[in-house]
Order: sequence, then structure tokens, then C-alpha cells
Amino acid sequence: MSAVQHSQSKPAHLEIRPLAGRIGAQIENIRLSGDLPDAAVAAIEAALAKHKVIFFRDQRHLDDVGQERFAARLGDLVAHPTNPARAGSTAILELDSTDGGGRADHWHTDVTFVDAYPKASILRSIVIPSFGGDTVWANTVAAYDGLPSALKTLAENLWAVHSNLYDYAAVKPQATAAAAKHFEEVFTSTVYETEHPVVRVLPRTGERSLVLGYFVRRFVGYSQSDSNHLFALLQSHVTKHENTVRWRWKEGDVAIWDNTATQHYAINDYGDQKRVVRRSTIQGELPVSVDGRTSVTKRKTTKPAAPARPKEPVAA
Repeated sequence: MSAVQHSQSKPAHLEIRPLAGRIGAQIENIRLSGDLPDAAVAAIEAALAKHKVIFFRDQRHLDDVGQERFAARLGDLVAHPTNPARAGSTAILELDSTDGGGRADHWHTDVTFVDAYPKASILRSIVIPSFGGDTVWANTVAAYDGLPSALKTLAENLWAVHSNLYDYAAVKPQATAAAAKHFEEVFTSTVYETEHPVVRVLPRTGERSLVLGYFVRRFVGYSQSDSNHLFALLQSHVTKHENTVRWRWKEGDVAIWDNTATQHYAINDYGDQKRVVRRSTIQGELPVSVDGRTSVTKRKTTKPAAPARPKEPVAA
């Protein structure tokens, strides 16, 4: 469908069913594709702005190309800064529970270790375990709104250092050798440190959102001990049950979330079963603080390539 045809489409009506009081909705009556009319895309974007994460069942017709074509209707696609894109795709990241990089079992907002981290993420389920493997999302706008006024004032004046580098063995002592190797050789192939305001003003709605999660290392101007206490206090407001929604995946499901207004957690409760999902992300904008300052990357260091391993002698 051409751009002209898109612009002439009639207003779309979506069947939207809220799933929790402060976040999450399921949309029932739409087949996702790159050829959706502009009105349908606008309706999806409006639902996303309101509910922060939206879910679509039975989208098995989508392949990688179809996922990217649909995702591109929501904005410019952006690849992960360290993990390579899936072969044959522009920017799809595959998260496979068996290859060391696919169990994101910690509360986080995607890729906050860079400055203009993604605006939105689109996740398509490929292989789902017979039990477990749910994902939980939290509304970081509702978390800010629920802070006592004194904590709001404190948070609005805090800046945090986010990084993809941390003591992996200490944080995940039970991780597999494959996971540790992926962290060392892929996820931290380039090391980032970025300073973000703890409260960012969202550009389209003016809402205020807490920018926290797993990639926070410390707060600017605070000791590590004080940072740890402050982080635990503020993060606890994000993950209050009232601010969350939980999704039980089926194969062919698609979830879209506002990555500027949420955190999420992939529950690692499915043992050795295989779980595969594929994610597209939309280019974000530099976060802006309450006083008008923007995020800034302080470090971007690419590790030298590992030396080639000597070849084994060929048997005669």
C-alpha cells in the first residue's frame, strides 16, 4: 500500500482490553503488517502511549521481514549496540535461552547504557516453553507519580551512571559458561558509560518517568554505598505489584512496549527448556531532565579482539 493510500485510510477502531489497572492491554482484532493503514498505526501508537505495553495474540503470519516492515511503521529501526543482528535482518536481535544471551532475568529498560536508548521495542515469540518464561512489565511513569513529594524532588535532582559492564560472576554466580562467554565477548565487546537524569520528561506527553533498572551502576556525586541504598528505595517504587502486568506467552504473540516509560523482567523459571524471541527496537531521543539538560555518554571503549587461538596440528 502506498503512502497516499495510507493517508486516505479511515480512522481505525481497535478492540482494546486492559489487563491491569496501571499498565498493559491486549488488542484483539488486528493483523500486524507493514501494510497497515496510517489510521491503524496511529491507533496502535495511541494505545501504546496510554497502556505502555500492548499485546497481540496469533500473529504467526509474521516472519523476520514482516516484523521489520511492521516495526518500521513505528519509527526508525536501530540495531543493538553490541549484540549482532540476526542474519538476513536489518536490526532483529534474537534472544535464545540456550546460547548464553537470552535470559534477561532482571528488571531493566532496554539499552540504557547508551544515550538515546530505544523509544520502543517489538518482541515476537518463536519458541515458548511448556511452562514458565513469562515476562513482567512495570510502569515507570506511574512509579514517579506515586512518589511522595520529597522523593520526587530528590529524584528530579539525581543523575545516574548506566553501564553494560559489571561483575558478571558476582551478580550471576549460577550462570552457564556459555552465558559468561556471551557477556565477555559479545555484550561487553564495547563498554559504555552514560549519565542519565533519574527523572526524564517524555517528549510527546510531558509525563515524567523514572530512568533506573539493572544498568545503573551509581548516582553522580554519591558514594557506592549511598547509591545502593537510594537505588533500592527508588527501584522498589517501580516494581510495586500495582505498577506491573504479567504476560503468559504463546507462540506467535507480539508485545510492544514504550521503552521510555517501562521496565521489564523475563522470568527465568523454565529450566532447560528452549525459549526464543526476536526483538526489533525503534530509535529513541536523548532524555531530557526536568531542568532541561540532556543525557551524555561518558565512555565508549571497544575491547581489542581476542588473539587467534593456535591451530591444532594436523594428524599425519
